[in-house]
Amino acid sequence: MSLLITNIGELTTNDPELGLLRDAAIVVGERVEWVGPASAAPAADERLDVRGAAVLPGFVDSHSHLVFAGDRAPEFAARMAGEPYTGGGIRTTVAATRAATDDELRANVARLVGEALRQGTTTIEIKSGYGLSTPDEARSVRIAREFTDEVTFLGAHVKPADTPDGYVDLVTGPMLDACAPYAGWVDVFCERGAFDVEESRRVLKAGIAAGLRPRIHANQLTMGGGVQLAVELDCASADHCTHLSEADVDALANSNTVATLLPGAEFSTRAPWPDARRLLAAGVTVALASDCNPGSSYTSSMPFCIALAVRDMKMTPTEAVWAATAGGARALRRPDLGHLAPGASADLIVLDAPSHLHLAYRPGVPLISSVARKGTLQSLCVAEGHLLNASGPHHPESPHKGVLS
Repeated sequence: MSLLITNIGELTTNDPELGLLRDAAIVVGERVEWVGPASAAPAADERLDVRGAAVLPGFVDSHSHLVFAGDRAPEFAARMAGEPYTGGGIRTTVAATRAATDDELRANVARLVGEALRQGTTTIEIKSGYGLSTPDEARSVRIAREFTDEVTFLGAHVKPADTPDGYVDLVTGPMLDACAPYAGWVDVFCERGAFDVEESRRVLKAGIAAGLRPRIHANQLTMGGGVQLAVELDCASADHCTHLSEADVDALANSNTVATLLPGAEFSTRAPWPDARRLLAAGVTVALASDCNPGSSYTSSMPFCIALAVRDMKMTPTEAVWAATAGGARALRRPDLGHLAPGASADLIVLDAPSHLHLAYRPGVPLISSVARKGTLQSLCVAEGHLLNASGPHHPESPHKGVLS
């Protein structure tokens, strides 16, 4: 079945040849089949008139931690009252996650994936990292795989209090063996108080040897060696990048490694903002992601992250939207995502607004009116906390939300 989406006021393609189109239309099946002026649109099996609304690629959230249990709201409140953030809070979530049943963990992931979809996220990466034992990490990646193809093994999140000695041996041995069949990526928190550069190198190299692709938490709290290690090992992404030297910026600019910025973490910890302007000026590829987790960035909203990046990281609205779509796709090394040119995956969103600029211009407003994944319109309704996966058309009342015929 093909779907013609027409009367698009502004179509963001993220394609250098197509650019930003006005009065546009797009024909999609599972992939984009045609893009051009609405007046020249070919026929399709179904037609969706969006009445002047903006259409853009679905958001690609390339960094999230959704397999967890428990709540750390008191920790957040204490931090907002002036207590400094430390990584110790992760162990609180580890205890709750280990105590949860598979069904409880699965239900929480479903809730958060549903939240993200309703806010325009059509692809999401999910990490483990709150089990920190072989059986708990293995079930984390197994559950994550039920919701996404982009699963990351993060056994090296922090060293658990019950087995700090020899933990790297466990991560690179039995734990990796148990998790690799369900994961496509390996990650490590390379930071003071977590894993040093040599430990991080061991973890990533072991993952690479097991067939996983590397990514890394780098330079979040200190100006350490994580970014340099990311470039050395051709990591797809170095995430956080809050504290960077000139050498770090130069290394990123001359590599294939994406700098993934996570403004939700800075918002929730009152940490310094990453210097996005500095990275962009140097020619670094920048992505935005939610870092959705219960301790330091409990948001699943990519529009919120876009607004933060514009307001506090000095990105333009267009740069921020690109980073949340095409940038995220590059951080996952997915050339089929993040753009709307013929042949791309037909993942797109319709805004209840005339331009992508409104994502930053109207922060906190629910502007996502329709979402399509592989050309199928998703139901954005929720029942009992779970996403309804029905693929039928969405018929809201707003004139920007469209009529399907």
